[in-house]
Amino acid sequence: MSTRIYITSAEGHTGKSTVALGVLDTLSHELGRVGVFRPVARSTSEPDYVLELLLAHDSVDLPYEDCIGVTYDDVHADPDAALATIIGRFAAVERQCDAVVIVGSDYTDVGSPTELSFNARIAANLGAPVLLVLGGRAADGSRARSGVDVRQVAELTTAELRSEHASLLAVIVNRAEPDRLAEVVEGIGEALEASPEGRVPVWALPEDRVLVSPTLRAVMEATQARLVRGDDALLEREAIGVVVAAMSMENVLPRLTEGAVVVVPGDRSDVLVATVLAHSSDTFPSIAGIILNGGFDLAPQVVRLLGGLDSSLPILWNELGTYDTATRITQTSGRLAAESPRKYDLALSLFETNVDGDALLRLLEISPSKVVTPLMFEYQLLDRARSVKKHIVLPEGDDDRILRAASSLLQRGVASLTLLGNEPSVRARGAELGLDLGDASVLDPTDPELQLKFATEYAALRAHKGTTVEMAMDTVTDVSYFGTMMVKMGLADGMVSGAKHTTAHTIRPAFEVIKTRPEVNVVSSVFLMALADRVLVYGDCAVIPDPTSEQLADIAISSAETAVQFGIEPRIAMLSYSTGDSGSGADVEKVRAATALVRERRPELLVEGPIQYDAAADPTVAAAKMPDSDVAGRATVFIFPDLNTGNNTYKAVQRSAGAVAIGPILQGLRKPINDLSRGALVSDIINTVAITAIQAGTAQPGTEGAFL
Repeated sequence: MSTRIYITSAEGHTGKSTVALGVLDTLSHELGRVGVFRPVARSTSEPDYVLELLLAHDSVDLPYEDCIGVTYDDVHADPDAALATIIGRFAAVERQCDAVVIVGSDYTDVGSPTELSFNARIAANLGAPVLLVLGGRAADGSRARSGVDVRQVAELTTAELRSEHASLLAVIVNRAEPDRLAEVVEGIGEALEASPEGRVPVWALPEDRVLVSPTLRAVMEATQARLVRGDDALLEREAIGVVVAAMSMENVLPRLTEGAVVVVPGDRSDVLVATVLAHSSDTFPSIAGIILNGGFDLAPQVVRLLGGLDSSLPILWNELGTYDTATRITQTSGRLAAESPRKYDLALSLFETNVDGDALLRLLEISPSKVVTPLMFEYQLLDRARSVKKHIVLPEGDDDRILRAASSLLQRGVASLTLLGNEPSVRARGAELGLDLGDASVLDPTDPELQLKFATEYAALRAHKGTTVEMAMDTVTDVSYFGTMMVKMGLADGMVSGAKHTTAHTIRPAFEVIKTRPEVNVVSSVFLMALADRVLVYGDCAVIPDPTSEQLADIAISSAETAVQFGIEPRIAMLSYSTGDSGSGADVEKVRAATALVRERRPELLVEGPIQYDAAADPTVAAAKMPDSDVAGRATVFIFPDLNTGNNTYKAVQRSAGAVAIGPILQGLRKPINDLSRGALVSDIINTVAITAIQAGTAQPGTEGAFL
């Protein structure tokens, strides 16, 4: 039987989806197959966005239709028959999963006053302990609840659960007033202590304005507006507040607030132009968008003027009056959805920060899995990076992918970040995208003080090449050189670049400035290959075209050390087209000599070579070809004889076996510098930053920042 948890609330608008996402993510860190189930569908006319949100999580691989139990109509028609259907459909989902997160109904059915009782009845019949979500605000959202208020709700709600024989696992108060978290936790704790259940864990999540704010797209739909100018992608930005700009320009400007949607009467073109200019400047807040109301068409000369401002700010148009437009905006509620990365990351961050995930797993009696899925490994990367909290520089601050990754990394607390670029431009673009970059530092590579400091150091390092300070002044303004000098001089612990630049452009400064560790002759690379149930190390697949036996030994030793960094026990396979003594030739002899060098330099390492891939990876083949080997059939580090073989093999495994290839990870440098593919996704950037932080966090004292 899988692990089950039933998440329910006593009323609507508690933000149950935030809790459900946090629980799902926590379970996915330890279990390979996690499912979701909605016993009662939110709507029969449109998809359930809570279920869509959870199904979008990387750990879930189930079709939407299988994860729905019944509709509200089914419950009204025959509650017992509906319950039987729910149990049967849940059983079909459970058979495919190690754990199932069951999300109760949403109180959207006003004709069902006993909704909590029915949720409790479902939980009891499914044998699923209840994680109860209580609202930290009144049901209409008008005021924050005190500890006494929440305690009263808890007493009534737990009594209802008890009457239906549902088992209470823990309580989470969501959307609580930030300065009342301890008060509401203590209030519920006291209420439960006197109940038959006794004290159970109680956690509280603070209200966050971004999470409850609607996107500009939702505002557009609610106000029956259409986009007439600006970037459609920016409609996903959260609209945090509304400003009615029906007054003169000088009175509107002081009232602009960060992230607001500004309602401008369609015949006030002066206010419209002033608002667009204010948004584009560095002296006023960045707004989410403008709604021109009243149905007035813009004059051609105003349209021409706006076209020359080169602004991507969304400008919407509708025919409603000012009052109706403003009212509809304020009545539009925000919701957590998979297409809002900022909200998604923020929800996970709030859950991770305020809920003891380890305690929750203990309550559910979940033990760590011996299988390591790609998702579990990626979480381990983020968790380890978070624990060392290093400072990483990202030179390409003018790339939206970098900005999105930076926002996610900062919200999840993975690393401290510096972005390179013009600060007003970087922050303005981040604001336009609805990203939170407040905790990032932004440096301009033309900063005169740092430029001179870096140029002086670079000229000293390259004096043997005839480099002068004057020559270096130009060199160090290149973002790759500037970022590398930050790492060299201790202003950052590592660098990640390459989203907009070639590999050579990224790593050439590292060769010149950072250089290799004393005991390493070459810089090489590995990919971490996350297969369905384990993670392997492949090297070298990106740097050295045709390594000598000495270089191959270097690659093997560096790759083994990288494996240790990421929790992989190194068992090295030196690959060739023959196994053991079965073949000969220059290529085989190169691998044989490299294997001997590894054993000589690092006798404690387990290494086998020459060996074919099948003998290294498959225990059955290994039993026939190398029955006495400690590596054959169990290899974790695969060293390819040349770049052609390595690069093609990693791509073949990635595409054919569905493996997640994380890398390339550069190794052998004194300090960590890593390269991105120019086609890198936001998730690739996040993983590479985490890897770089881990490398920086495992630096050995006394080695000038050298890392394992």
